[in-house]
Amino acid sequence: MKVLKFGGTSVGSPERFEKLWPIIQSQKSDRKLVVLSAVAGTTNALVAIAAHYAQGEVAQARQMIQQLFQSYQVFVYTLFVTTEGIEKGHTLIQSHFTLLDELGNDLFTSVEERWVLAQGELLSTALFHQYLTEKRIASVLLPALDFMRISEDQEPDLPYIQQQLNDKLTQFPTATLFITQGYICRNAFGEIDNLRRGGSDYTASLIGAALKVEEIQIWTDIDGFHNNDPRCVSNTKPIAHLSFDEAAELAYFGAKILHPQSVFPAQKANIPVRLLDTLDIQAPGTLISSTFDHPDEIVAVAAKDNITAIRIHSSRMLLAYGFLRRVFEVFERYKTPIDMITTSEVAVSLTLDDCTHLQAIIAELNHFGKVEVDEDQTIVCIVGDFKRNKNGYATLVSEAVKHIPIRMISYGGSEHNISLLLPSKYKIEALRALHHRLF
Repeated sequence: MKVLKFGGTSVGSPERFEKLWPIIQSQKSDRKLVVLSAVAGTTNALVAIAAHYAQGEVAQARQMIQQLFQSYQVFVYTLFVTTEGIEKGHTLIQSHFTLLDELGNDLFTSVEERWVLAQGELLSTALFHQYLTEKRIASVLLPALDFMRISEDQEPDLPYIQQQLNDKLTQFPTATLFITQGYICRNAFGEIDNLRRGGSDYTASLIGAALKVEEIQIWTDIDGFHNNDPRCVSNTKPIAHLSFDEAAELAYFGAKILHPQSVFPAQKANIPVRLLDTLDIQAPGTLISSTFDHPDEIVAVAAKDNITAIRIHSSRMLLAYGFLRRVFEVFERYKTPIDMITTSEVAVSLTLDDCTHLQAIIAELNHFGKVEVDEDQTIVCIVGDFKRNKNGYATLVSEAVKHIPIRMISYGGSEHNISLLLPSKYKIEALRALHHRLF
């Protein structure tokens, strides 16, 4: 079995819907399970609708619901070709938008908010299943809410997912094509919830791990990871093969094609993940697996913007144990993760990308010593095979950016990553200089 996940842009229009079946049909596998995101633009609209409801702005919410409904009416009339298909499609979307409208009649809580956000994937999968039915293509619609569950700690309950999913599949022994929703799930209390980390990609990875499939495919509108940001650098090239660790580094440090945590279940189960392009189905894409065929190489450069650097200078650090623990406890109290860290005998510098509690954090850090804050910073990440017995990579990187002011350097914390912190205004210059020197 293969799992095929199609993102929002891949199902963003009736024309894109029509192109999915040839892709699915071309896969050489006895059984296929298709995971769909919401139609492009739908989730953003639903977030706005939920926000209006939460603020008591029922009229504004219902106006947006009507606008979204009208766009789906056009979608239905374009996608289906028979009178019966159009009527069924209209009945389908009407039921979902009636529900959205009725949510404004009562108290709107976080439970109702998650109901609103779930409608995008429920709509896209039901419409695609109905489209295949009109084409006389057999498929089974598997509601993700019947098998996808997270614990009280917001972590996937993989044993439950595995048991429920296998039970569902055994009910259809002759079926070869299954369709389910990405992103949505139930929580430990049975309420509708969502997976957050990478959404539909995470769903595909969890399903693949639960079923021990041969391959997970993530279909987007990009032909895999590139060795640099094509928006900033010309002549970038797609990367044919990455290890899971390298892919996670690239995803975390700016490559938007994949959420850094979404493939962890596949990595743990040792199931390869292939990134492919629905707009260019002949492109080989990027294969992510536990093995890789480019040892001793730098494979890519990525950048992460909107970084804030904090420097704490204190003479009390000198020979003082427990100092860093007390510093980290501040960030722990405010649930704020740290990206990079460098230390000396009298100072520690670190970075974060979540500034929600920045002022409160600074106020507490002032008790330890002098605090300096630099905003508008960028982390540039160089990814490759940096085992401890290799040499020369630090020199290559430093020579490439010797004309650019570097705020911090992190090397050695990972065997796959060298990170540089620099002012954001030098980001493009740094990416181009590294590209020219390294590739």
